[in-house]
Amino acid sequence: MELINNQDIRDLGKLDLLAKQVVEGFIIGLHKSPFHGFSVEFAEHRLYNSGESTKNIDWKVFARTSKLFTKRFEEETNLRCQIVIDASSSMYFPEQRKPNELNKLEFSVLAAASLMNLLKKQRDAFGLSIFDSAVQTHTKCKLTTAHYQLLLTYLQKVIDLPEYNKTTSAAEALHQIADNIHKRSLVVIFSDMFEQSTGTEQLFSALQHLKHNKHEVVLFHVVDKAKELEFEFDNRPYLFVDMETGEKVKLQPNQVKEHYIKQIKAFKDELVLKCLQYRVDFVEADVKKGFKPILQSYLVKRSKMGV
Repeated sequence: MELINNQDIRDLGKLDLLAKQVVEGFIIGLHKSPFHGFSVEFAEHRLYNSGESTKNIDWKVFARTSKLFTKRFEEETNLRCQIVIDASSSMYFPEQRKPNELNKLEFSVLAAASLMNLLKKQRDAFGLSIFDSAVQTHTKCKLTTAHYQLLLTYLQKVIDLPEYNKTTSAAEALHQIADNIHKRSLVVIFSDMFEQSTGTEQLFSALQHLKHNKHEVVLFHVVDKAKELEFEFDNRPYLFVDMETGEKVKLQPNQVKEHYIKQIKAFKDELVLKCLQYRVDFVEADVKKGFKPILQSYLVKRSKMGV
């Protein structure tokens, strides 16, 4: 499900439904893709081994996939995943958009909810951290339906109660989160990585801190690629407003486009390079491209971790 009305995600109670639709659509797609091996290997099921009792075979799964899986009843947790969301005001971009378009924060929230839904299916534990100028929410990893529902309420609150002119202290927040995750985890970050309060070196130091604590880290760099990276605006006067500071500047895009693209490319290239150096998985998450790259990247990472 790629097209989601931005009003849907604001309607209380729909976040869980939308997440389920995203995951179900993704799983159906996996059956038709090179990644089909990931699709139904949830902890509720495991491949049937010849000679085992057939009483626990899931015949509904067999009908869909032509593969024999047995139902599995263990309560073990295979993986801990800490989901981290940047809720600073720059994540409200684009503020003016079409009804079927999401801003960066809405996209991150629904991506996180969908990822939690998939983790729950695989009986993996998950926690949530939300930050802007400081860490506003931090929960430990758990695997219960009540925990899942609680985290959905935290996510819903983020989009129901937007606060403007909130700056980012991503570096400080990520250091704090690293200190508070005590067991080796997969840390998944949704952020545009636009840092106001410190330089990029502090930001990279925070990513390195997470890796130093033996966590696996995936950074989903959430952007509106056309507008923020390629600066695709009509050449007419615009009033550009910094969503974190409120600072305003009026200009025509062609006056600054070449310089802007050069600067933003240099920032992204440095970010990609540092992630490569620190062995952090960097994934560009374009809000216009839907959720398949998010869930697919997670499954690939999970597979590489051997869980």
